[in-house]
Amino acid sequence: MTEFIPGLRLCEFFYHEAVRPILDRRFPGLTHSAAKLDRGSDVLGFDTPQSTDHDWGPKAVLFLEKPAFEGSRMAIVKTLAHELPYEFRGFSTHFCERDVSDGHLESIDQGAISHGVNVTTVRGFFEEYVGVHPLEEIRPLDWLLIPQQRLRTITAGKVFHDGLRQLRRARDALAWYPRDVWLYLLACQWRRIDQEEPFMARCGDVGDELGSRVVAARLVNELMKLCFLMEKRYAPYYKWFGTAFSELECAERLTPVLHAVLASRYWRGREQALSTAYLHVARMHNELGIAESVEPKIWQFHNRPYQVPHSARFVDALYARIESESVRRLPKHVGGVSQFVDSTDVLDRVPRCRQLWLLYQQKAQPIAPAHAEPRR
Repeated sequence: MTEFIPGLRLCEFFYHEAVRPILDRRFPGLTHSAAKLDRGSDVLGFDTPQSTDHDWGPKAVLFLEKPAFEGSRMAIVKTLAHELPYEFRGFSTHFCERDVSDGHLESIDQGAISHGVNVTTVRGFFEEYVGVHPLEEIRPLDWLLIPQQRLRTITAGKVFHDGLRQLRRARDALAWYPRDVWLYLLACQWRRIDQEEPFMARCGDVGDELGSRVVAARLVNELMKLCFLMEKRYAPYYKWFGTAFSELECAERLTPVLHAVLASRYWRGREQALSTAYLHVARMHNELGIAESVEPKIWQFHNRPYQVPHSARFVDALYARIESESVRRLPKHVGGVSQFVDSTDVLDRVPRCRQLWLLYQQKAQPIAPAHAEPRR
């Protein structure tokens, strides 16, 4: 069997050793950039030999200026199909069944290659992949409509060559949210915890241990997402969510606690473990120094015997530090699309994210001064 090579490294080798020589020989002087920034376990750096069964292999994205794209795209695609080697570093370069999970490698020894080199423009790629051109103004709303899993691959991937001198600047522009958008997303994430923090204990209190476990799992999920935001790391899609979380600085301390939440057989044990997690994340909030310090404290939920962190305190502290009027006009508590949507068929299709937002925008209210929320 061919020795496994991490996909992103394979793609870089493929560009420099197989694709670039053909371009230099057949299209001399062609100004271009090349990278691998789109979706895939290989781009995230989490691929293993198991990943090679679909949507994996020697690939690259070529970026051309618009005139070259319009005049040479088809010639480049056709030339590569006839001149690329059938095999590169032990892996086929031919993809079959492209309409099923983006295809898989198949060995051939004659005919044109259905290769993995996509030819596009910088604008075309980014507008299709994230819905905006990062070298132009990105509005706060635009940031919210880009799924984090897409931003994760942009920042995790690699630029192989940047002859256009645009690709690295575009990536840098998407490296992280503007400050006030970040504060807004943090506030909305704390709000998601605030909305459900007493429910785990309430379910257990009426004998619904299954329901209590489900709510506890939801709260663990929300806490993990909050940690990604606090450490300024985009979260990937769920297959790699836990793996990526393990790379965060807080993971060493929090992972055993979150395991204890999920492993507890009774709600009292879950409550104790969740309380430990809440206190740690509360201290993380204060260490950021981006909003007023909030006392890390767990106490009773109103007159009910359920121990909660009263997360609304963090929500209010974060909203109070938002200065941008365009951010303050955003619908309160809604957040980014990755916070209020978990459907793959939406998050993997940026136009649907934008369409869905229109439904919220019709009824949502802008951020207003803090006020008492009804008891849940």
